[in-house]
Amino acid sequence: MMNHVALLIGGNQGDRHALIQEATALIAERIGAVALASRIYETEPWGDFGDEKPQPFLNRALLVETALAAHEVLHEALSIEAELGRRRSSVRHHYHSRPMDIDLIFFNDEVIDTPTLTIPHPRMHLRRFVLEPLVEIIPDYRHPTLHKTIRELLDELPE
Repeated sequence: MMNHVALLIGGNQGDRHALIQEATALIAERIGAVALASRIYETEPWGDFGDEKPQPFLNRALLVETALAAHEVLHEALSIEAELGRRRSSVRHHYHSRPMDIDLIFFNDEVIDTPTLTIPHPRMHLRRFVLEPLVEIIPDYRHPTLHKTIRELLDELPE
């Protein structure tokens, strides 16, 4: 059985376009076939970056068909991030610039809540930079806990 996983990839360091392309290729190689890909969006940084003055992010949503389980997808995503230069910080009070970030947004229609993985992504419905690329590829997908489509979530998001 094939699983469908919605990913958001992005970063704001290095050759951002090349990293998005490389991450997309590595995901196709290691996680599964990329069934749908949004265009690449440039967005201002979201959240508290402390004293850092971050560059804008590039983001892309992907819908991937995979034989892997959700935790296996997470493992591969973290491995790809590291290969593309991501260094995770133990400081959790604010966000950091990074060459690549791969977030698991949805996995089929499943709700997963473990110490290492929460699906659906717990803050995706609050982030325009997640919803805009997602609405391009899966506008009518219904969030499994909020029971609204991606298009509805984007329409309800305040400016």
